[in-house]
Amino acid sequence: MRIGELAAAVGVTTRAVRHYHHLGLLSEPERRANGYRDYTLRHAVVLARIRRLTELGLGLAEVRDVLADDAGRELAEVLRELDDDLARQETAIRERRDRLRVLMEEARQGRLPAEGPVSPELAALFGRFGPAPESAMATKDREVFALLETTATPEVRTEMMTWLEAMMAAPGAVERAHETYALLDALADAEPDDPRVAEAARMLAELIPADMVPLDIDIDIDEDGGSSSFLRAFYADLAPAQAEAIRRTLRTLTEDRR
Repeated sequence: MRIGELAAAVGVTTRAVRHYHHLGLLSEPERRANGYRDYTLRHAVVLARIRRLTELGLGLAEVRDVLADDAGRELAEVLRELDDDLARQETAIRERRDRLRVLMEEARQGRLPAEGPVSPELAALFGRFGPAPESAMATKDREVFALLETTATPEVRTEMMTWLEAMMAAPGAVERAHETYALLDALADAEPDDPRVAEAARMLAELIPADMVPLDIDIDIDEDGGSSSFLRAFYADLAPAQAEAIRRTLRTLTEDRR
């Protein structure tokens, strides 16, 4: 058989056949006097087996192991591993679809956060604020929490949610948070020495659980590039007076614990 005939007989492309040759999965056939490859029935049998194995989901490296083994012992092991992997994928897909159903229902009811999708836990916390205030600072806060939830380790995410739950559980926390956001918004065009900066810092320090701020945090940005990259970027995203209020808040929360 010519390569085109072999490929057509097994239901693969000639490019796939050449690729299997390159990887050593399919042996090279003898060549005729005219230089064309002359494939045998054995090549078709092996090629059909490669096709069946790849259709099951085996990678080509796994296929090579199976083809190199005697009596199919390796195949049984690989198939068990594949079955375990497919079971994990099925579980992950079910969880994703469950999450999508929740998000679609939130979207239908107009409750999907603008920062979404976020976890159900964080979405619930956002919802406890009631209708999102028309506040640029509130929007930034929610965006940062969504960012932290995405990038943090599971342990840090759990701690963050615990702190936020504790913060929201305090009597009048929602009302005070809205007042604080309004004051921070008012600082958008103010100077860092504006008297309202100290008031905003005091209100924030009363809202935020002290344990939420690491003691070793590098609060100030100096000429040597002090402060963490994240905090530096956070300050840069704020107006000078707002950044100063945040800086004073962090200083208060850490100094009180030292």
